[in-house]
Amino acid sequence: MDNESKKQQMFNNMKRKKKEVKIVRRIVSVIALIALIAIGIGGYSGYKYVNTALQPVDPNAKGEIAIEIPMGSGVTSISKILEKNGVVKNAQIFKYYAKFKNESQFQAGNYQLTKAMTLDEIIESLKTGKVYHEPVFTMTVPEGLTLEQIAAVVAKNTDFTAEQFMDKVTDATYIESLIGEYPNLLTEDIYNENIRHTLEGYLYPATYPFYEEKPSLATIIETMLGTMDDIVAEYRVVMGEKEMTVHELLTFASLLEEEATAQTDRETIASVFYNRLSIDMPLQTDPTVLYSLGSHKDRVLYEDLEVDNPYNTYKNKGLPPGPIAGTGKVSIEAALNPSQTDYFYFLADKEGINHFAKTYDEHLANIEQYLR
Repeated sequence: MDNESKKQQMFNNMKRKKKEVKIVRRIVSVIALIALIAIGIGGYSGYKYVNTALQPVDPNAKGEIAIEIPMGSGVTSISKILEKNGVVKNAQIFKYYAKFKNESQFQAGNYQLTKAMTLDEIIESLKTGKVYHEPVFTMTVPEGLTLEQIAAVVAKNTDFTAEQFMDKVTDATYIESLIGEYPNLLTEDIYNENIRHTLEGYLYPATYPFYEEKPSLATIIETMLGTMDDIVAEYRVVMGEKEMTVHELLTFASLLEEEATAQTDRETIASVFYNRLSIDMPLQTDPTVLYSLGSHKDRVLYEDLEVDNPYNTYKNKGLPPGPIAGTGKVSIEAALNPSQTDYFYFLADKEGINHFAKTYDEHLANIEQYLR
């Protein structure tokens, strides 16, 4: 092949490739345009939906609607009450709007609201209420209780049995509906196959007032669940900074709840756990052994430490599969803001006072001094 022929062939090849590139670019441009249109439609639809939900339900409505906000209600439960009574279009959007505006100090009381009210007008109204009557009864759920222990508290304060309570909090269909109601609290993490009870650690411990003589089990459960949802929402920013999920937070906090004998110890115990996790050292915390055994004991024996169970942190590294008890705000805050220490060991003496150590030899010395 002479030089002229070679040049012609190269020219033809370049021309063909240039044409192919042009076709590919056109295809890519069309695909990109379609994608942008789809995103635009989706974004516009989402914007339109949210914007609509932020508007009054019916700007021309005249009639007033009687709304009762029970004492102790959080933003989550209030949002549901407003949606149920047709005063707001979407409970979730009202809740997020109130939190965005940093509005949470709502008052229990009787309200006369209308469908023509804006969200800001509703919020202002909810801040002026007065307690309108005493609760029919109150129920105190202490920190550090398992679901089965909470069931006993419910049975003591209501006509429901502990078995009925446990059947409700372990019902798969009911739990699935709760995930839809509390998507920021209940995630797929609760479906870990090693978790004993799906909602363990998710019912916030507190004293709850009830304004009806016989509230349903769903009312009782969702009152506690809604409170936990509101509590956890306060720490979203810190959780994001620490790259910590809700499930990890409640699991970690539950260990502190069970281990701490004094409020001031929680941050230091948290530092011990974080220090151990940082070097892949087992947490070796006795409450997880007791949870593995499914029974309370005054003293954990060496043979107990060998129980083959995912929750046993003597046998398994890292956090257990899920929370081992209900945790209060103090333990949640300690889990997010631990002390900065070099401790890797601690023990509680016979008076319940904790003693910390940096090395195993120091820990053995503490055992000899405080437990022998």
